[in-house]
Amino acid sequence: MARPQRWDAPFDPDMTEADLGMLMKRPEFSAIDASRFPSSMPLDGILRNDCRIVQCKPGDIVIREGDYGNSAFLTMKGALRVVIKPGLPSEVLGRSEIRKRGLLGALSQLWRNSKHPEARDTTTRRTTEQDSRQHVSLFDSKDWQKIFANPPSSVTAGLEEVPALREQFQTALLRAGAIFGEIAALSRVPRTATIYSQSHATLLEIRWQGLNAIRKYDEGWRRIVDEGYRKNQLKVQLKEHPMLRELDETTLQRVADRTLFESFGSFEWNREYKQSRGRSAGGLDEPIIAREGDYTDGLLLISAGFARVSMQLGNGRRTLTYLRTGDHFGLDELYSSWTGRQKLPLQTSLSAIGYVNVLRVPANVLNELVFPTLKEPAQPLAELAKRPLTQDALLEWAVDERFINGTRAMLIDMDRCVRCDDCVRACASTHGGNPRFVRHGKTHGNAMVANACMHCVDPVCMIGCPTGAIHRTVAGPVVINDETCIGCGTCANSCPYDNIRLVEISDRSGRPLLDPDSQTPILKATKCDLCYTQLGGPACVRACPHDALRRVDFREDALLAARIAR
Repeated sequence: MARPQRWDAPFDPDMTEADLGMLMKRPEFSAIDASRFPSSMPLDGILRNDCRIVQCKPGDIVIREGDYGNSAFLTMKGALRVVIKPGLPSEVLGRSEIRKRGLLGALSQLWRNSKHPEARDTTTRRTTEQDSRQHVSLFDSKDWQKIFANPPSSVTAGLEEVPALREQFQTALLRAGAIFGEIAALSRVPRTATIYSQSHATLLEIRWQGLNAIRKYDEGWRRIVDEGYRKNQLKVQLKEHPMLRELDETTLQRVADRTLFESFGSFEWNREYKQSRGRSAGGLDEPIIAREGDYTDGLLLISAGFARVSMQLGNGRRTLTYLRTGDHFGLDELYSSWTGRQKLPLQTSLSAIGYVNVLRVPANVLNELVFPTLKEPAQPLAELAKRPLTQDALLEWAVDERFINGTRAMLIDMDRCVRCDDCVRACASTHGGNPRFVRHGKTHGNAMVANACMHCVDPVCMIGCPTGAIHRTVAGPVVINDETCIGCGTCANSCPYDNIRLVEISDRSGRPLLDPDSQTPILKATKCDLCYTQLGGPACVRACPHDALRRVDFREDALLAARIAR
């Protein structure tokens, strides 16, 4: 049986031969030498299968600041506007306003909670409106009149015609031919600005796989994408690294000019993980980035994603740790070679977990610009092999199961847990009568990771939400704005751990709320929000009478392995 291929499901099933012919004649693509593309991935195949044509009305939000995206856009017709810092208010972008409950607010839950689970106050919420549009318009925001004076009288007006918007927010114009969103698409980083349609506009949306292929085989597109990345993102990422933080602007720019950008693994790792559900994820493919015993030609800086550091042990491999954004690999061997003590091969291997973006700083750049001012590096990664093997098991399991993606995984010590369900009841009483997690999950020895949102470093659930309802707060938790959630299920389908659920909602008297057109129950997405509005933090942790439950980061909780072992 033939393996399924990406092009078995085109990005735009409705694209016609006329659409394809029109795209091939556009200057952005007609200038490309199609003969440079392999027969297995021709240019017209990329345009047919990895692109879709999107029509926008005035006011439609195309990309939203803070969202995670996996596609870029080419403006074919019309004009768009970029909102420059400070951006639009969170309410306009579909976000929820963070308001910590005071003591009285927390106590009031005792008598304000409805007897019916998932009840909504229909006098203040637009819960009976179903909306399945691809784009959300700023003109449709119910907060528009509260936030901006003199709202436009019709949706045909451009936002720049709104005096209050011009006064409060600076914007920049994007005309036909502009490419945007490519950095977030290839780097899996949050969108840095909101872009909306000023007029009726036609856009070509290119999913990251197609963009990556065009960039690979065409010099012109590669130059556009790489120059944009170096201008807008690379220097910022380098400056955030502790080793490069003290470099002056001129030196940092010289380092940036010679740094290489590389990507390993699959951006859609969550789909592969879900397909492996029911068995260990440890058998998933992990492309090798650097191999033990080889000599490295540069320092590897992790700019996004995760990578496993391992060492040969008998006929297998031993996981020493994992790296994520801000970490580096190969420094010990390069620094030792520079000081002249000895030229060392790599003592450990590095492999991509899911996917990882890497910045490679060449060795000669380090020798010339970085090492002369660098203090002795910290403990080499190979030193981790000196710890007892008995401490490896939990970390190895967490890496195999991709639980390292979580910053607040719910870990339960099953030897301490007495199955009283106080944690479940506490969660339910805090969230309208329905708990936001399931006390069930994968286990390792006496440790269980429950089915609760882990507030991931790489929140794939946020990709594709049409209203921006699911988002990361400034404090870190990933939350859902109940008012702007339309129950489409995009986030629930994307979550690799099945930690988001769709629930039917009712009014305060318990009557199901139905869509007025289809008469089907209205759904909302729900998940653990880490009790981000509660003064005391997660109710589940506070309610556990036996200290069996905690929210953990598997690498940062240094006492975790020893505690679980006890």
